[in-house]
Amino acid sequence: MANVIRRALNMKRLLRGCALVLAIAQGHPAPATDMEHKMRTVRSFTTALGARGEVVCDAPGDWMFSVSCVVDEGRDAVTVRLASPVEALPPHFGVFLVTSGADVQNVWISDHEKDGCHLWPKLWCGWRLNSSALAQNTPIAVGFNSRGVAPVAMACSEAFERTKWGLYADDNTCDLTARFEFFEKPARTMKEYAATVLFDRRGRSFPDAVRDCTDWIVRANGFTPANVPDAAFDPLYSTWYAYLQDVDAETLEKEAPLAAALGMKTMILDDGWQKVDSATFYSAAGDWMPAPSRFPDMKAHVANVHAAGLRYMLWLSVPFVGDESKAWARFKDKFLSVAGSRSPGRVGTLDPRFPEVREHLIRTYERAIGDWGFDGLKLDFIDEFRLSGADPAVADNYAGRDIRSLPAAVDRLMKDVRARLKKIKQDALIEFRQSYMGPAILQYGDMMRAADCPADPCANRKRICDLRLTSGAMAVHSDMLVWSPDETPEGAALPILNALYSTIQYSMILGEIRPDHGAVIRRWLKFSQDHREALLKGRFTPHHPENGYTWISGESARERIVTSYSPSAVVNCGPADKPVFVVNATGGRGVVLEVAGVPETVRAFDALGSEVPVARPSAGLVRVDIPAGGHLELAWKAQNKSTSCAKQNLEYAIMLPYATQQSE
Repeated sequence: MANVIRRALNMKRLLRGCALVLAIAQGHPAPATDMEHKMRTVRSFTTALGARGEVVCDAPGDWMFSVSCVVDEGRDAVTVRLASPVEALPPHFGVFLVTSGADVQNVWISDHEKDGCHLWPKLWCGWRLNSSALAQNTPIAVGFNSRGVAPVAMACSEAFERTKWGLYADDNTCDLTARFEFFEKPARTMKEYAATVLFDRRGRSFPDAVRDCTDWIVRANGFTPANVPDAAFDPLYSTWYAYLQDVDAETLEKEAPLAAALGMKTMILDDGWQKVDSATFYSAAGDWMPAPSRFPDMKAHVANVHAAGLRYMLWLSVPFVGDESKAWARFKDKFLSVAGSRSPGRVGTLDPRFPEVREHLIRTYERAIGDWGFDGLKLDFIDEFRLSGADPAVADNYAGRDIRSLPAAVDRLMKDVRARLKKIKQDALIEFRQSYMGPAILQYGDMMRAADCPADPCANRKRICDLRLTSGAMAVHSDMLVWSPDETPEGAALPILNALYSTIQYSMILGEIRPDHGAVIRRWLKFSQDHREALLKGRFTPHHPENGYTWISGESARERIVTSYSPSAVVNCGPADKPVFVVNATGGRGVVLEVAGVPETVRAFDALGSEVPVARPSAGLVRVDIPAGGHLELAWKAQNKSTSCAKQNLEYAIMLPYATQQSE
């Protein structure tokens, strides 16, 4: 028996060693610590609802730790406080919570680059820690099962400083361990600090668990999300994938009327309007003046786009100043870092802790809105306001900086940008992009776009769903749509339908698209606007994130829209209390439905919007022959609308999508 145990232990060590070698070979850094060799325990505790926890720190120094545990609406809330007798850098510390892992098979996080919804073993956590900060992701992890129920969800109140975290399974007991690490690289001194960890084991539905955690972080920080104008939900045209940096006024003034004719309401002039003939991509950035050869009269150009019936927004890269710009000489001592070693070709990242840096950026944006007449701005690369090495402010004792904290300075900058632009134009629009998203960002912008994924409709759908769950009332936009000119009309519909539950951005050269592709755009663009309350503002319920969200429901007071993205998904149409629209985004004919009762009215339409014959579906599980890229309309008799139906509808919204579905 002893030999058997010895061989088993040796095999376990061998497997762990192989895992380490494999991870390093794949580019993952070797873990500094793992869950079995974490920092020294300085406080142990049991939460009010019975979870076990520890606060760990290897070098607390003079810092004193205290822990308080309360119940917040049925959830554990654990607050860790640190205090020092003198101003000092806070120590690197962690918080661990352990609970049963029963009925959890997947973990969702907001990082769009994540590989699925894997539940990683705690042995690997040194390689798999997630990261969040003011302009990067959001500190939420939700453990859920194939029924869409979330037995465990966790969140952290820290929305500014960089935090590392994760939710892992014990290799031996299958318990779940929530882990948070703070101040791995502290950036400023302080005398006290507090952070609260939320541990939710109420068993909410997956989407509600994510939304609840997001709302809790917003409330815990006292954030006031921006008041988003309705124009933020209007479909738009972007120049980026269509032209990249090769844009000019004459070309775009021909495209603008075509976009308006298709039903688009806003146009974004992306990168390329400024000087681009530089040594590196952004070595001429910083002055933000139009290239005379491309836009000889920017104000007149904006007026021409307005005359075509479109609002007009302008792209700007917020933090970068290149050594080929006039701004370089002025700000060369006010950078967080500089990329590149040869001149010309260097690019600096501005330090917003300098008041003159913030004022320069704000005045640049005021010029675009006030002088040139743009209706909004696409502000890019806010996530690049970060330290990649030592903080240059420490070496010169923060000279010239009126704010010591980098995330606090970014917060001040973005709040001032919004206030100053809204003073010029009350309905000015501000767009941001994944992954600089999260609870704090909700204060500054109107539109949050999915991260770049050209010609990848499935990635677009997944990113849109993640953003819808974490972005509150902000308008979530798709990444710009682009597809092959060789697609069939049904193939052209797929990118659109994968983005149906977002404000869609199109980015193809409209003067060159095929007529049938234009008809598909026009057909679905009208559909999205006719049903925008249900699609964009109603109750949003995405199903099966572990499989890339195989079907989605959007619901308003007057209608319900469900969309299938997998041939094997079973789509629940809900109670027979309101019209239901079923969209077929599977890529083939037919959708499997669960129908509450035999509908009185049934109509079907193909990808181009032409009505086609369809058999009336029976109640229960039924496969309906909906054309690829088309949709089905169902309506029931008015007498079905009753108090009992209203009660049934509430139960459907809370339970049935998760308890009754059998999807891939």
